[in-house]
Amino acid sequence: MTMPLHSPFRGALFSLASFGSYACTDVMVKFLGKEMNSFQVMFLAAAFTLPFILAQIAITNRGASLRPVLPLWTWARIVITLINSALVTYTFTHLPIAQCYAIFFTMPLMITLLAWPLLSEPIDPLRGAIILVGFAGVLIAVQPGSTTFQLAHLTAICGAVLGALNSLILRKIGGRERSGVILVYPVMAQVAGAALIMPFVWTPLQPHDYVAGTILGFLGTLGGLFIIAAYRRAPAIVVAPMQYSQILWASTMSFFLFGEKPGLVTVLGTAVIITAGLALLATARRSRSQESLA
Repeated sequence: MTMPLHSPFRGALFSLASFGSYACTDVMVKFLGKEMNSFQVMFLAAAFTLPFILAQIAITNRGASLRPVLPLWTWARIVITLINSALVTYTFTHLPIAQCYAIFFTMPLMITLLAWPLLSEPIDPLRGAIILVGFAGVLIAVQPGSTTFQLAHLTAICGAVLGALNSLILRKIGGRERSGVILVYPVMAQVAGAALIMPFVWTPLQPHDYVAGTILGFLGTLGGLFIIAAYRRAPAIVVAPMQYSQILWASTMSFFLFGEKPGLVTVLGTAVIITAGLALLATARRSRSQESLA
């Protein structure tokens, strides 16, 4: 018995594979950041990713035009992705993985907030309360009273906001724009933008840096293809919760590679954030069901 192309189950599997790939790339970013400037890490991540994307385009879209169907939205994603890559790379190279995810997992909350002014989707009192609970989880996880606030905490918050905005744009254009267009232009912009800074921060690469960069590039490309496939096969209500699987992958790898072990309070705060995100998705699903019955 074959599964239909637009199967939510397939979408869930693609999103799980995507976020597993992204978790590995996050760990590789942190690995490279142990020895080099975060802007060099950003440059290497994009430079190692670009050949895989170009190879994918050559194999699957041979002869297809790379002219965007929606050029304004494509340019918006390029600018947002360029800035966000710098913010996220800096965050992962300066904060423990668990704290990074505790803040980045607020993206579903950010998406709900941004959907109000951008998509005219109002926030009812229940969703407003859930969002407040989610942000309270961030305070629990980060422990502002006992943790020294760093620039990386600010870049993480800004990265979550821009990541949410990027997700809204991807949701808008994902069904109309080709995968190659969605992937290649932001990465090319990262290579070009970070290259301008390289003369000031470059340090020679070691053999293990090439290995880490190659893994990062391959899995980053794979993750991008998987998430596009997921959104084309399943609604956001199915895809979005799978993001929380990242912390399982990344925390396990960080423990063995860097000896990072998240504290009980950080785990508790992250659990609150995840619960709030899932509650938002559940209320959104219920609202859609009620609208379809009306």
